[in-house]
Parts: sequence; C-alpha cells; structure tokens
Amino acid sequence: QVQLVESGGGLVHPGGSLRLSCAASGISGSIFSMTYMAWYRQAPGNQREWVATISSTSNTVYLDSVKGRFTISRDNAQNAVYLQMNSLKPEDTAVYYCKIFRAGIEYWGKGILVTVSS
Repeated sequence: QVQLVESGGGLVHPGGSLRLSCAASGISGSIFSMTYMAWYRQAPGNQREWVATISSTSNTVYLDSVKGRFTISRDNAQNAVYLQMNSLKPEDTAVYYCKIFRAGIEYWGKGILVTVSS
C-alpha cells in the first residue's frame, strides 16, 4: 500500500518561507520515478484546490497565485517531493496535501497545516 506523509508545516509570519516535504513509501524507486506528483491545499471553508504539479520528467506547472513564490521539486532517490514556499501571504494559510498519480491511480497524504499570520 502506497503511503504519503507530509512534513514541514507550521506557523510563519507573512513574507516568510517554509519547505514542505512529502515522503512516499510502499513504492519502488523505479515506479516512483515514473509518477506525477502534486500539491493541493484546502483553506478553512473552501474547497481543496490544486497548487502545483511535477511530471516524471520534472516539468512543472503552478497555480497562478503561487507562480514565482512556490517551487515544486522531486528527489527520486528519496521517493520524495517538496514544495518550497517563499513570500508567504495570509491567504496561503491552508492544509496542504501531496498526491501521487499515474495511469488513473492516485494516492493522497493526510495533509499538513500551514498558517501564515503575524
């Protein structure tokens, strides 16, 4: 069974930075390297929204509101994906989830809270 565990969340002041990590287990490195990975977030009272995706060849796509501030990356040797978040704003406050997907199959992490507040 594939499991994803997010880490690195917490409280940060506006303008600050955080780096989220998502570690995948129950999947071989060769299979992991062929998957797509994505980050989503869900703010209080809102629906879950997509934030960024990284392909198996490390092509990246971002939500417009995070372009230039967030960077998604992956380390296939570690079966991990990361989200570097800079210049954080209060509106970035949400529970952040990672997702692994390929060929119609997807797995989600349980999420981690990021709070941006002064």
